Amino acid sequence: MGVLYPRNVAVASLQERYRAATEAVAVLDRSQRGKLALSGSQAAEFLDSLLSNDIAAVEPGHGVTAALLTHKGRMLAEVRVLRTDAELELDCERAALQALFDALSGYRIGYDAELHKRTLQRGLLSLIGPGSERPLESAPGAVEHDHVETQIDGHGVRLIRTDVGIDVACSSEDTEALAAALATAGAEPIDEQTAEIVRIESGRPRFGVEIDETTMPQEAGIHERSVSYTKGCYIGQETVARLYWKGKPNRHLRGLRFEQPAEPGAPLALAGREVGVVGSVAHSPRLGMIGLALLRREAEPGATLEVAGGGSATVTDLPFER
Repeated sequence: MGVLYPRNVAVASLQERYRAATEAVAVLDRSQRGKLALSGSQAAEFLDSLLSNDIAAVEPGHGVTAALLTHKGRMLAEVRVLRTDAELELDCERAALQALFDALSGYRIGYDAELHKRTLQRGLLSLIGPGSERPLESAPGAVEHDHVETQIDGHGVRLIRTDVGIDVACSSEDTEALAAALATAGAEPIDEQTAEIVRIESGRPRFGVEIDETTMPQEAGIHERSVSYTKGCYIGQETVARLYWKGKPNRHLRGLRFEQPAEPGAPLALAGREVGVVGSVAHSPRLGMIGLALLRREAEPGATLEVAGGGSATVTDLPFER
């Protein structure tokens, strides 16, 4: 899905879209994300045995981020889990959907838990920016993943707090009408390019870009929000816990500031030794050419890396300074 521009509305420039997403409010259609749900008396117990975070402790109206891991602690998916009175709603990057579906299907034998496909049935709009509450009559709680059911322009929706604004989950057939209503209420329609700038600046990795099946949660810098070290067993727990208590990750998610444009996947070297590859790249109107990468731990903030194909990049802490 792309950005839904209402009819007769002029398409804004990148500078205008960026300003809306960082200073006001923007809206982006993210209905392509993978969406599933679990219902049944043992749905939370089952999900707790599979994912890295403490699902059983989540109360209705709240949620968590969790990881689906291999037995060796590598990531197959980063999953948002929301608890409602009736079920557990899950969504993830589309690239991780099949692995998540296969795991939920294959491991739930013996549990009273029913799996529901929702990717095509549910739409998802993201309000991004400090003014994300302005187009809404009500809003979810202030903590990330807090959510509430309400209506927008007569359409039933679920509003979900995110790290950069508020997500609007809805029936797929209502998505276009809701996007138009939010734009009329002041949300600037933006494209994926603009949203990626905001994501990179905030230092959030994305599965299928910086994160893949070779990545551990500690390397991606997501373990503090997606891993419980006190709950019971789940797939991959032993490796992840051992790294947390006794070891140091070999790699860390870092920011990059490029002296010239670079391509995703380009090798990065420190003193002639490869320390990683470029993950995502974007041209920030505020910061210039920036990106994210998983780098070996010797590539510390302040280091200058050689970029294959020409140019250099300076390693930075995350998030990028505002």
